[in-house]
Amino acid sequence: MRFKPKPLKGDVKFECKFCLDCCRGRFIYLTLRDIEGIMKHGHDPQDFILLTVQDGKIRFVLAYREWDLGCVFHDPETGKCKIHEYNPIICQIYPFMVSHKPLGVEEEEPFEYKGQKLWLYYDESCPGIGEGEEIITRARIAELGVRFKEEFEKTDLDSFNTLLNGEDNGTQV
Repeated sequence: MRFKPKPLKGDVKFECKFCLDCCRGRFIYLTLRDIEGIMKHGHDPQDFILLTVQDGKIRFVLAYREWDLGCVFHDPETGKCKIHEYNPIICQIYPFMVSHKPLGVEEEEPFEYKGQKLWLYYDESCPGIGEGEEIITRARIAELGVRFKEEFEKTDLDSFNTLLNGEDNGTQV
């Protein structure tokens, strides 16, 4: 399912319903910190990383199963994520989205976070929005989005090779 952005105008309740739409049929981008965290739990990068090119840069994405385009860490028997405790930052953000420019969606407005103007959205197709007891704050979404952007911009083949060779790369998971 495609992300259907709707402006996030306030804090919102959210509870994952394990519908798995976020785990299937989309690129799940990885930062070097994500890769290192997954590796520290015994997973071989050859088993969970695919490379793609975006804007002329090589990017790392989670591998997916060919038969259903589901993330390799999604357990089809339980419906749960096998790495939920240390999942990638982009997974922690979903079903929310942070943009550094407006998307042109009706009623969007900037959110000020640490001197930055950000535009926050949620996926209106996600069944967990407005459910459960946990309140997700706009500040938390903004924090994760800013962190993702900073880490994502530093993730490249050189830093990945440094990680594989066991050299200190400053990610410190």
